[in-house]
Amino acid sequence: MDTTRSSVNMALISAIVAVATIGGLLFGYDSGAVNGTQEGLTQAFDLDSTSLGFTVGSLLIGCAVGAFSAGKLADILGRKKVMILAAILFVGGALVQGLTEVHELFVFARFCGGMAVGAASVLSPLYISEVAPANIRGRLTTVQQVMIISGLTAAFVVNYFLAQSAGSSLGEVAGTAAWRWMYLAQSIPAVIFLVALFFIPESPRHLVGTGRKEEARAVLTRLFGATEADRKIGDIEASFSADHRPRLSDVTAPGTGFRPIVWAGIMLATFQQFVGINIIFYYGETLWKLAGVSEDVALERNIVSGLVSIAAVFAAILVIDKIGRKPMLMIGSIGMAVTLGAMTWAFSGAGEDAAGNLMLDANAGWIALVAANLYVIFFNFSWGPVMWVMLGEMFPNQIRGSALAVAGLAQWGANYAVVQSFPWMAENLGLASTYAFYTISAVISYFLVKSFVKETKGKELEEMEGWEAPAKAG
Repeated sequence: MDTTRSSVNMALISAIVAVATIGGLLFGYDSGAVNGTQEGLTQAFDLDSTSLGFTVGSLLIGCAVGAFSAGKLADILGRKKVMILAAILFVGGALVQGLTEVHELFVFARFCGGMAVGAASVLSPLYISEVAPANIRGRLTTVQQVMIISGLTAAFVVNYFLAQSAGSSLGEVAGTAAWRWMYLAQSIPAVIFLVALFFIPESPRHLVGTGRKEEARAVLTRLFGATEADRKIGDIEASFSADHRPRLSDVTAPGTGFRPIVWAGIMLATFQQFVGINIIFYYGETLWKLAGVSEDVALERNIVSGLVSIAAVFAAILVIDKIGRKPMLMIGSIGMAVTLGAMTWAFSGAGEDAAGNLMLDANAGWIALVAANLYVIFFNFSWGPVMWVMLGEMFPNQIRGSALAVAGLAQWGANYAVVQSFPWMAENLGLASTYAFYTISAVISYFLVKSFVKETKGKELEEMEGWEAPAKAG
């Protein structure tokens, strides 16, 4: 039975989505804030290239830990409380990174900030999926991707203006180095996120799962009306195991390690990274230069590319609840395979100048450039937002938090592996072979989605299947 549109309190749901997706904004902002600060870090802490790489990459290690921990903690403490903890880590991490003179403390703060990023990456779509009406759940959860890209863009813009005001990232603004302000600025949206979280309700699915049925009924009544609240309470209760509360072992299955549906979530999480999206983002400026434009113009066109990415996500918002998640993933896989293949071909003829810099002829440079931007459009129309939508809604209530913990760990682990392996692959295998790996991953992702992903469009969360009987209580 579908929730009637007239009974849905869209004002409250919109407010909840707005607050929850600030976590996505911070996810993007914290990931992008390090851009423009590396020279300052090197000078302030006397870092070599290896130490700098670890200092920057400590965020991703924290992300993996935060994503895994948050999913399980969300089943114990609640979605809202864990998001509050993440917001506190955001605030503290930003302030310490901006103020400390001790390198070890900076790395610890960055790790803590990464834990907050990882937690937000899984909890925001989880929370939204558990309060949104089934018929528009996809587009509301997709807002998360808009906010991630917006956060990245905001970080780049703030860094740019701080550097302009100070003359460089090493210059000072109000007596403090500009690069330090780039970290301190994160605390402003983080404080807004922290305060706003106190004004939204806990997830009714979590409340039912922890025996707080009347609190859940009150939340559902505010969201959908009294009659629909009573029906949903019964459906949610029926979806939980009668003999135990949600636990991490619920995601396991004898012989295969995890349930098939959890393996499907791990596949979605890892292949979103194996197609090389972060490498495309990191080297966008280089591609513009290879096409023959100046550095200033390259930076300007990167901003345009970011706006196009946001437009692609808005296109996804318009159609995700109409054509479904699975078709969008398959369209994205095909588009990414073709465009990555074009980039592989373009880089296969690359040479080097006297200084060892990559060189492409004009035609190959433009092919690589156009292909890269089309690739970003396909990604942000499909795998970028849809993976998070699927992870937030595809699992049954009994295992959702624990399954997200496992999938989130896989996603950030794959992110770290791709980013860390790129320099070695590019140097030892060449860019053509490196992008061939991403192309092959995109091709494989198509067949994996076709074979193992089940459509979730329009289904209530209580209709999600575990694909086999749940594990018995010990």
